[in-house]
Amino acid sequence: MGRLAPRPLLLALLWLGLCQGRVVRVPRGTLVRVVGTELVIPCNVSDYDGPSEQNFDWSFSSLGSDFEELASTWEAGFPTQLYQERLQRGEILLRRTANDAVELHIKNVQPSDQGHYKCSTPSTDATVQGNYEDTVQVKVLADALHVGPSARPPPSLSLREGEPFELRCTAASASPLHTHLALLWELHRGPARRSVLALTHEGRFHPGLGYEQRYHSGGLRLDTVGSDAYRLSVSRALSADQGSYRCVVSEWIAEQGSWQEIQEKAVEVATVVIQPTVLRAAVPKNVSVAEGKELDLTCNITTDRVDDVRPEVTWSFSRTPDSTLPGSRVLARLDRDSLVHSSPHVALSHVDARSYHLLVRDVSKENSGYYFCHVSLWAPGHNRSWHKVAETVSSPAAVGVTWLEPDYQVYLNASKVPGFADDPTELACRVVDTKSGEANVRFTVSWYYRMNRRSDDVVTSELLAVMDRDWTLKYGERSKQRAQDGDFIFSKEHIDTFNFRIQRTTEEDRGNYYCVVSAWTKQRNNSWVKSKDVYSKPVNIFWALEDSVLVVKARQPKPFFAAGNTFEMTCKVSSKNIKSPRYSVLITAEKPVGDLSSPNETKYIISLDQDSVVKLENWTDASRVDGVVLEKVQEDEFRYRMYQTQVSDAGLYRCMVTAWSPVRGSLWREAATSLSNPIEIDFQTSGPIFNASVHSDTPSVIRGDLIKLFCIITVEGAALDPDDMAFDVSWFAVHSFGLDKDPVLLSSLDRKGIVTTSRREWKSDLSLERVSVLEFLLQVHGSEDQDFGNYYCSVTPWVKSPTGSWQKEAEIHSKPVFITVKMDVLNAFKYPLLIGVGLSTVIGLLSCLIGYCSSHWCCKKEVQETRRERRRLMSMEMD
Repeated sequence: MGRLAPRPLLLALLWLGLCQGRVVRVPRGTLVRVVGTELVIPCNVSDYDGPSEQNFDWSFSSLGSDFEELASTWEAGFPTQLYQERLQRGEILLRRTANDAVELHIKNVQPSDQGHYKCSTPSTDATVQGNYEDTVQVKVLADALHVGPSARPPPSLSLREGEPFELRCTAASASPLHTHLALLWELHRGPARRSVLALTHEGRFHPGLGYEQRYHSGGLRLDTVGSDAYRLSVSRALSADQGSYRCVVSEWIAEQGSWQEIQEKAVEVATVVIQPTVLRAAVPKNVSVAEGKELDLTCNITTDRVDDVRPEVTWSFSRTPDSTLPGSRVLARLDRDSLVHSSPHVALSHVDARSYHLLVRDVSKENSGYYFCHVSLWAPGHNRSWHKVAETVSSPAAVGVTWLEPDYQVYLNASKVPGFADDPTELACRVVDTKSGEANVRFTVSWYYRMNRRSDDVVTSELLAVMDRDWTLKYGERSKQRAQDGDFIFSKEHIDTFNFRIQRTTEEDRGNYYCVVSAWTKQRNNSWVKSKDVYSKPVNIFWALEDSVLVVKARQPKPFFAAGNTFEMTCKVSSKNIKSPRYSVLITAEKPVGDLSSPNETKYIISLDQDSVVKLENWTDASRVDGVVLEKVQEDEFRYRMYQTQVSDAGLYRCMVTAWSPVRGSLWREAATSLSNPIEIDFQTSGPIFNASVHSDTPSVIRGDLIKLFCIITVEGAALDPDDMAFDVSWFAVHSFGLDKDPVLLSSLDRKGIVTTSRREWKSDLSLERVSVLEFLLQVHGSEDQDFGNYYCSVTPWVKSPTGSWQKEAEIHSKPVFITVKMDVLNAFKYPLLIGVGLSTVIGLLSCLIGYCSSHWCCKKEVQETRRERRRLMSMEMD
C-alpha cells in the first residue's frame, strides 16, 4: 500500500473533523547524544481534541532530504527493511504518551543515527489547515567522558564519630565540542540513596537534604584538585555518614541558549564505616534507706573516647523498672557546660569526669521506686557547634524506703445471710487490734467478689468498690449499675467498720466475698501514702438452688346432674422451694374431646390475683354476669362456682395457679405456674338437633336490584313447642370468589328480637327480619358491585328447660351461597349518551348563530367590495 493511498480508518473519522487546524511539534534546535546512550524524541499534535488516538509516521534522513520510512503507529509495513530489523530487536520503538503525543526511542545510539528525523500525521482534510509534519536534527558524538575513583578497588574507611575523612574521584571529557561537567556525590545505605553535595554544570553547589547546615558551617566541602580530580571533605564524621559513596558525573552541552544532558556515568569511590562509641553507665542495683535519711546514688561512666567530649548526665525516677514508659520524671540534670538543674531537696555533683552523685534529702515512702542515670556524650563541631556522638541509660537502681508499718487485723462476717433469691445480704468488715499511737494512719476498704469454682479451676477476683485515701468511693464494672440503682450499698458505719449490703440477692451473687483494708500514712508534706494492705478471710454467700415445685389438685365436692344446676370446683395448692408464696388463680374452660365446634380453644373465665382482686376475663354472657364466682377459702385453697349451668357450658374446667414471691416490699416476682387436673361438665341429654341452611331466589342480580337471602332452621328429634325455642341469628359475608378472606358481620338478630347492623362503606342498605318461627330473611337494598361474595348465617338455639330456665345450645353454621352482582349496560350508558347528544346540539346551534351574526353585521361592507371586484373581472374577461 502506498503512503498516499486512502486509509479506511482515517476516512471513517473524517466526519468528526478531528484533524482541522492541527500543528505537529518536535523539540526545537539540535539534539546531541553520545554513542551508546538512548535517544528520545517527543512529538505531539496541538489543537487536537478527538476521543481516539492520533496516528504518527516517523522518517529519517542523514542529509535532510530523501527521507526513509522509520516507524509508524498504525501501519506495520511502513518502515524499510533496515529499520524493520531494529524494530523487531527492540532497538527502535514508539511509546504513546497520550492520544495526541508519541515518543521515538532509539536505544544504543550509533554514529549512523545522526541526521534529521521527521514526525508527520497522515491527513485526509479537504483543505490544509496548519502543518502536518515537523523535523528535528540529531547529532551523535563519540564517548569522550572518563570517570574513575582515586584508587581501585574502592577502599573501605573505618572511622570514629567526629573524625575527618576525604573522598576523591576523577572526571574528564575529550569531546571536540564545548561541554560542561556536573558532579554529584551520593550516599547509598542498602536500597536507600541520598544526595550529599552536587556541583552543577553552571558551577553552583547544592547540598543534599539534611546536609544544608553542615555545608553552610563548613563541615562539608567539595573542591577540585588539579584539572580532573574532585574531592569531598567531611570535617567530623557522624553515624549517619556510614555507607557506600558514589561519584556521579554528567556531561552537558549548550545548544541555542539551552542546556542538554548528553550522558551520565557513575563510579563507586569508597565505603565508610563509622565505629560506634562505647559508652556505659553503672548504678547500684538495690538500695535500702530508712525514712527521713539521705539517699546517695553514684553513676559511673565508662567510654573509649579520649578526645574532647563532654558528658551530659540526667537522673530520673519512675515507679516501674522501664524508663521508657510514661510517668517517669527528671530529678536533676548536669549539662555539657557543667551547669546543674535540680529541685531544692535533690543535689547532683561529680568528683571526677567519670563519677556523678545524686543526693536526695529527707526521703519518704514516695521516694521508693526506680532511679535511672541517662548519659550523653557531645563532641565539638565546626564553628563552635556540638553534636551528640553517644547516649546510654543505666539499668534501674531499685530503692526501697523502710519504715514501721501499722499493725492491725481485719475480720469479715455476714450479719444477714440470704436463704432464697431476693433476700438481702449484709457484710461487715471490721478493723481490730489497732495501736492508739497511730494517729497519722487512715483506713480505707476495697470489696471483692470471687465466684465459687472447683478446686482445680483458676478463679479471678472482681473488684466491687474501692475507697480512696480521701474516702472517695469508686465502683467496679460488676457493681456500677446496681450501685446506681440502689441495689448495692457501701457504707462506713463506724471509724473501724465498713458495711456492704445487697438489697436483693440474685443467684449470680452467690460466691465468696472478702475485703481489703488499706492503711494510709500521712507524710510531712501533708500527703497520704499507702503503707499496708490487709486481706480478710472470705465469706461464702450460698444457698442450695432447688427447682420451685407447685402442685394444684382440683376436685368436685358436689355431684353435678343436669342443666340449670350449680357447678362447684375447688382447687388445693401446695408448693415447695418458694419463698412466702402468694397465689393467683385463673379458671379456664376447654371443649370436651370430640366436640368439633371450637377445637383446641381455651377460654379464660374469671381470675383472682395475689392481692385477692377478682376479674372477669372472657365471660361474655351479659345475662349471667353474676353467674360465676371465684373466692379464696384458705391461703392455699380456692373455690369456683357457676350458677344455672347451660348445655353450652359443657367442657373441661381447670385452675391455672401462679405462685408469687415478694420483692422489695410491695413488689412481686413470678416464681412458678401450674395447671390442675380437669373437671368435666358433661350433659347427657337427648334433646333436639338443629340445622341451618341458606336459600336465595336471586343468586345473580343486576346492580341496584334487591337481594333476598333466607336462613332456614330445621329441627330433628324431639318435637318442641315454638314458645320453647328462640334463636340468635347472625349473617356473615366473605366478599371474594373463595373463602380465603375473613368473614364480615353484616347484621344480627338476638332471641329478644333486637337487630344490630354493621356500618358499611358503600350505599346499599341491609334489613333483617324474622319471617316465621324457623325462617329469617336478610335483604340487601340497592345492591352494589361490592355486595358480591359468599353469604352464610350463624344460629345459636336457645331451649327452655323443664325448670323454666333457658339453655344455650351449640352454635351452628350454614353452608355459604354465592351472590353475583352484574352491571346493566343499557342503563349505564343511557344518561351519558343523552347528555352527549344534547350538548352537541346546543353547541351546533350556538355556532350557527355566531356565524350568521358575524356575516350580517361585521363583514357586510367587505362582501359588497368583493362582488364589485368580481363584476369588473368578468367584464375584463369578456373584452
